[in-house]
Amino acid sequence: MADAPFPFPSNLAPDEASPGWMNKGDNAWQLTAATLVGMQSVPGLILLYGGGVKKKWAVNSAFMALYAFACVLLCWVCWGYRMSFGTRYVPFWGVPNASLGNGFLLEQTFSGKFPNATMVYFQFVFAAITLILIAGAVLGRMNFYAWMMFVPLWLTFSYTIGAFSIWSPNGFLFKKGLIDYSGGYVIHLSAGVAGYTAAFWVGPRLTKDRERFPPNNILLMLMGAGLLWMGWTGFNGGDPYVVSTDASLAVLNTHICTATSLLVWVKLDLVFFGKSSVIGAVQGMITGLVCITPAAGVVQGWAAIVMGICSGSIPWFTMMVVHKRSELLQKVDDTMAVLHTHAIAGALGGILSGLFAKPRLNYLFYASYGEYVGLFYGFDMGKIHIGFRQIGIQLLGIVYIVTLNIISTSLICNLIKLFIPLRMSDEDMEIGDEAIHGEEAYAIWGEGEKSEGGR
Repeated sequence: MADAPFPFPSNLAPDEASPGWMNKGDNAWQLTAATLVGMQSVPGLILLYGGGVKKKWAVNSAFMALYAFACVLLCWVCWGYRMSFGTRYVPFWGVPNASLGNGFLLEQTFSGKFPNATMVYFQFVFAAITLILIAGAVLGRMNFYAWMMFVPLWLTFSYTIGAFSIWSPNGFLFKKGLIDYSGGYVIHLSAGVAGYTAAFWVGPRLTKDRERFPPNNILLMLMGAGLLWMGWTGFNGGDPYVVSTDASLAVLNTHICTATSLLVWVKLDLVFFGKSSVIGAVQGMITGLVCITPAAGVVQGWAAIVMGICSGSIPWFTMMVVHKRSELLQKVDDTMAVLHTHAIAGALGGILSGLFAKPRLNYLFYASYGEYVGLFYGFDMGKIHIGFRQIGIQLLGIVYIVTLNIISTSLICNLIKLFIPLRMSDEDMEIGDEAIHGEEAYAIWGEGEKSEGGR
């Protein structure tokens, strides 16, 4: 073989371990982004849940997150990844297959200049955090053994369907042109609807827990929230699958929207309740992160601010006003309010993506010019029908994900209920962690340690 006219430096030259199709920078960033997203769950949501619940539920809540993370990984590599991103079986589902052999893992992935092994890892952390977000709706009463069954079943019969439909190049909503940059639909809308549905079937916490459920450690909760926020750099910045200008824009827009949403939520708390709440600030942070997710790299910075204003006010209104006045909504005990922070914020982000998505930025992400056009740009370009088509597709995606998750989650919960109760006994719920796991979060005399006379 003749020498190349411009030979690579020795550290960049292709070899058997670094083939010519692989971009080392892209691969390094993708692995880093995946790890940032993983840290949102472990330890991020472990800390947020563990500190944000009543003291007697700290261990159980944290353990539900830890278990889900581990269980999803094993299911993902054994069958889940290929069902989500592999060969088409039907327009909304892939053929189940393992992702364990070197012949597959070391090949170039379907999108991006890095190996399948990197993509499997990257997509795993998104699948895992979805299950952990669902757990937020059922903390404080779901039977842990029922949760152990729920995780693999929901991953297999709900998550993989949504992921294939929207994210796989073979999925029917992907082909229609749905804009979901990094999971507003696949992750957050799904988690919010599935969590609320599961909460309905599991049933409520004890009445006294519903009436008073103070965080046992707000500072610990804030540590988890901080990891969640900073980890979103990888969440949205990793989805172009390339170290690009669009990835940089996605990261900046993520933080702009989140900061705006947090500030709006805090100001609303201050105006209407007379106090600025730390817990409210965390809720506003989460709704901002969720809302920008489907749009992160396809909208301009000014749109990120507008989306932050919307995400800090509309979910605040549904949570603080609509929910408190609705007897129907209050019948379902949604412990961490995932309906508002994830389902409503995710749907809101999907709709706003259909308004603000800029064709040039869509081209950078989707490599398709003129097919993805936000409504406002449709007016500007004189292609109003294309803008309205985009809004229609965004709304179709919402209806699809909501319907999918209500049906699949209901079927899964009722299947589990045939074998094991979904809800703990009242006796176990009175005690909490010690009854369920034989452990307590804080070993302080009178709380964790036992005196000779017992409790």
